[in-house]
Amino acid sequence: MIRLRAVFEKKDRARYISHLDLNRCMLRIFRRSGLPIWYTEGFHPHPYYSFALALSLGYESSCEIMDFNLNENLPFDEVRDRLNNVMPDGMRILSVSEQKLKITAIAKAEYSFLLETDDADGLYSAIQELLSLPEILIEKKTKKGLKTVNIKPDMEILSCERSNKGIEMSMRLPAGTQTNYNPSLFFEALKKHTSLPFYESQIRRTAILCENNEKFS
Repeated sequence: MIRLRAVFEKKDRARYISHLDLNRCMLRIFRRSGLPIWYTEGFHPHPYYSFALALSLGYESSCEIMDFNLNENLPFDEVRDRLNNVMPDGMRILSVSEQKLKITAIAKAEYSFLLETDDADGLYSAIQELLSLPEILIEKKTKKGLKTVNIKPDMEILSCERSNKGIEMSMRLPAGTQTNYNPSLFFEALKKHTSLPFYESQIRRTAILCENNEKFS
């Protein structure tokens, strides 16, 4: 059994493929590719593959990670190309390599997005005010119900700049098996902080990282 890891992008129309539908989609892709995919054992064998982090519906990504196993040792480029030949529009395998780190090594993810507004200066000031607060409290859904969390200690702003359409931002947030945030928490906090209208768009996950900020691979 050969353990492989693929990095793929999900954009344009594909960003509206839910995580559940992505599983079904990938099942068809593997079958159409003709790759010697490894099947689980038991009464109901099925192709084994798993995704490192679920991506929110409507978000794009250039760094999605999928682990899968093959029964034969094939060149990485051949595996990539055979998958890409049957990929739907908006999805493309960027690279295939051996699995090295365990999924539990994932600690952070980076996101970029645009906050569209007619008052970029006003929204920029509101963002700076929000970030200067000692706490940024927001209600987050958990398995045990709603929980009030302070997202400020775990939120690292990488860039925040005015543009013709509004405010372009990028940030680093905790991700993985322990704590998993996405930019929607920041959007919610900002909407509570200011009455200025804005619309979040072009949301993209740009990197999945380990604790030391090195790219997960």
